[in-house]
Amino acid sequence: MKYRRMPRSKDKLSALGFGCMRFPTDADGKIDEAQSFAMLHEAFQAGVNYFDTAWGYHNGESEPFLGRFLQQIDRKQVYVATKLPCWLVKTREDMDEYLTNQLDRLQTDYIDYYLLHALNKKSWKQMLDLGVLDFLTQAKANGKIRHIGFSFHDDYATFSRIIRAFDWDFTQFMLNYLDTTYQAGLRGLKLAASRKVGIISMEPLRGGKLAHSLPKDVEDVWQKSGSSLSPLERALTWVWNIPECTVLLSGMSDLDQVLQNLRMANNARANTLSQKELLVYSKVRKAYLSRIPYLCSECRYCMLCPFGVNIPGVLGFYSEALMFGEGHRNHKEYLAFIKEDSRADRCTKCGACAPKCPHHIDIPHWMGNIADFYND
Repeated sequence: MKYRRMPRSKDKLSALGFGCMRFPTDADGKIDEAQSFAMLHEAFQAGVNYFDTAWGYHNGESEPFLGRFLQQIDRKQVYVATKLPCWLVKTREDMDEYLTNQLDRLQTDYIDYYLLHALNKKSWKQMLDLGVLDFLTQAKANGKIRHIGFSFHDDYATFSRIIRAFDWDFTQFMLNYLDTTYQAGLRGLKLAASRKVGIISMEPLRGGKLAHSLPKDVEDVWQKSGSSLSPLERALTWVWNIPECTVLLSGMSDLDQVLQNLRMANNARANTLSQKELLVYSKVRKAYLSRIPYLCSECRYCMLCPFGVNIPGVLGFYSEALMFGEGHRNHKEYLAFIKEDSRADRCTKCGACAPKCPHHIDIPHWMGNIADFYND
């Protein structure tokens, strides 16, 4: 196993981190403990020492399950990361209560890496107003948490404001070879590194999409390059190539995935890709993006829609469907994550949104196409 240091810590963290959000489950949707313990022990014995969980993972089962695993090993040999569920916090007192419960669930006296979960523009303001920085500072001073960080889902401008607002130890955001300019992206990586903030990569496979069922035109680019690596190896190698990235998080869901990732993590080195190889990644990225007929940066200037359509969300799901050539899975996700009263078929083509779009997307036109696509 290869290890990397956080800029502000002497901790040597495994290049591969275990994301505890996709354990195998039984017929009732509960964590299959026999299989999942076997996965955790395999990773631990191979040198993985960073285990990431959160309050809501596996419907609240992940933290207690990881806590039971910690009782089976030497707690001092691993680093535990979990997150404050910001969307559930209503008062300053809630923060202390959640942390106390998380320590109980994990059966530990301290949490090594504690994050504000899934910050965006709205939740960051809410947390600030409730006194979250005071909470974090006190919890660290009291020894309940060792390192303070945040995970992130929003645009670069928001990321920049958050990371400049506090003396963070680390941050966690989506980092993969496709989304280099999306959300925090590589600009966010450079900004965090310049402030000596540690970086944890999440979604290195874009939810598995970069490892399975690549569109033919995308795979053709790889084949013409002469690459002998599998899609999985290509994706993880790109992330590990970045020296500023301390840990690559993988949400593994079976023992075979653990073994496969461990084999790659044992060779995880930074600055190994040549300029020629990086150019291939750039060509692949362009091949993916060329599949989308519009460029939506999710700036949200089009909002609020008078009729309640979640314009950026709808455009985003349709982009995913086109980019990855997925049908059934994308359709299910669209119905699950876009509320019925904010879907494309609620668009009346009033046109209020179109003049506000800096990318000149004909939003009413695309809403009609998207409504047809998801109603088929």
